Amino acid sequence: MPATTETRLEGVHCTITVDAPASSVVLVIIEGTDVGELGDAPFQAVEARLTSDRKVELFIDARRARGPSIDVSNEWAQWLARHRDALLHASMLTGNRLVGVTADFVRRFADLGDLMRIYDDPSVFDGALWDAVQNARDRRDA
Repeated sequence: MPATTETRLEGVHCTITVDAPASSVVLVIIEGTDVGELGDAPFQAVEARLTSDRKVELFIDARRARGPSIDVSNEWAQWLARHRDALLHASMLTGNRLVGVTADFVRRFADLGDLMRIYDDPSVFDGALWDAVQNARDRRDA
């Protein structure tokens, strides 16, 4: 059986899955309402996939998220600001207007500018993720 790179964190209100589909690509999937019940476990799971030798492409799929609490949004913004040097970019798919507004707040509060891409079209986000995974695999094979 192949080794899995996935970490699944389940709470009463939300589930967060962190995966590394390629060596320099990290995918976070958020489902439900993140009210902070998972503590810093999501951050630790992402940090475990960061490397010192190359920047990663962080993809956050929040299409099934109902919106985080203000405190959780603030924690993500602070975490992204602290780890900006490890990121090639952070790309987030929003599933509703509230999550989109929250994503824009995080981008502004963390002063990420163009480093954070916000998507509202799942097919465009999925295409960008697929391209990132293929490019990472091609680099590994080269």
